[in-house]
Amino acid sequence: MKTLQQWLDWCEQLHPVAIDMGLDRVKQVAERMDLRFDCPVITVAGTNGKGSTCAMLEAVLLQAGYRTGVYTSPHLVHFEERCRLHGESAQASVLADAFAAVEAVRGDVSLTYFEFSTLAILHAMAGAALDVVILEVGMGGRLDAVNIVDADCTIITSVDIDHAAILGPDRETIGREKAGVMRAGRPVIVSDPVPPRSVIGHGEALGADVWLFGRDFNYSGDKQQWAWAGRDRRYSGMAYPALRGANQLINASGVLAALEALRQRIPVTAQAVRNGLAMVELPGRFQIVPGQPVLVLDVAHNPHSVAALAVNLDAMGFYPTTHAVLGAMADKDLLPMFQRVNPLVDRWYFTDLPLPRAARAADLQQMWQAQNQRGDVASSLHADPMQALQAAIDAADPADRIIVFGSFYTVGGVLKDGIPRLQAKHLSP
Repeated sequence: MKTLQQWLDWCEQLHPVAIDMGLDRVKQVAERMDLRFDCPVITVAGTNGKGSTCAMLEAVLLQAGYRTGVYTSPHLVHFEERCRLHGESAQASVLADAFAAVEAVRGDVSLTYFEFSTLAILHAMAGAALDVVILEVGMGGRLDAVNIVDADCTIITSVDIDHAAILGPDRETIGREKAGVMRAGRPVIVSDPVPPRSVIGHGEALGADVWLFGRDFNYSGDKQQWAWAGRDRRYSGMAYPALRGANQLINASGVLAALEALRQRIPVTAQAVRNGLAMVELPGRFQIVPGQPVLVLDVAHNPHSVAALAVNLDAMGFYPTTHAVLGAMADKDLLPMFQRVNPLVDRWYFTDLPLPRAARAADLQQMWQAQNQRGDVASSLHADPMQALQAAIDAADPADRIIVFGSFYTVGGVLKDGIPRLQAKHLSP
């Protein structure tokens, strides 16, 4: 293999199953690679809000002058998005070399696509002369490949039910899996306002320095500005984060708590905080694309994140008609997702997605019809997200609104040609 795409294609067929939770195999290869970091590491776990938290951490730390490395997953369009070095996506050639470094020592150890790519990205980061590393957990925490790294600080964002077949059927069980990223004697920031008892209990039993929302840090605000208070630091009169949505203040609060907890090692100024939060960008998180009709892109893909999407849509004000493009994984809890957003949608465009885990558009339509009680709502089926979006644009009036949601693959499917192409497809203002 020479190119990154060749490595990715090969990794997809290397292991007999796509998800194989456990750290033994990946630890074994990491030890052969002598993977280590000589800078602070922040690991972010949770059900929703992980990507936003990582993006805000990165933005503030870059403004403070630090050389950052960020690992997030999945990507929207290009695999290189998963590894950001010094604020930019890693070069494909750098990642291809990193995959080769994993293969050089892997021997007969079988690795999943996620495990192999995690080791490669960690290797690329370890050689990039970084000041701080930010790692987003892929699934759960305790048995996720990212957890081979001992974090200096962990953040646990919202905890809700997702991947129930693997992580457990309730918040307490899932919370315990996510709490597995904690380390004894080190700070753990719990930004979920009502965390499962399993999260707090594990942190206390482990001897971690547990920071709780509402006890160790909090925020307040009005329509113009917001303020944050931690154990020893306060910020007031701040502009709202550039990422949209009411839930982003909770994520930002966790970010500021983590930065306070690590202030002895990576101090940041108040100006870096203000600038970073004001300039942060993250595609696909309640992303509003200007034009007529208004276009909203959101990777919401479970009941908790779809509920947040519905609140944010409500806050946008009145639109004569809301068109919804939906593609989703078959293993998601789809009924409550439909129930939460159905009152806001006047026309549905269901789309297939190009992977085995995805629900077929026809199956999504059938699930929606089974719970729909509105006789005035139409629906249609489409082969891919871009075709579904084009159908919505063709049917919409300039004053309408289009939302695209349900999966990273759904939003990625309409972003693959870039935002300028999307804007060009909008009706003229």
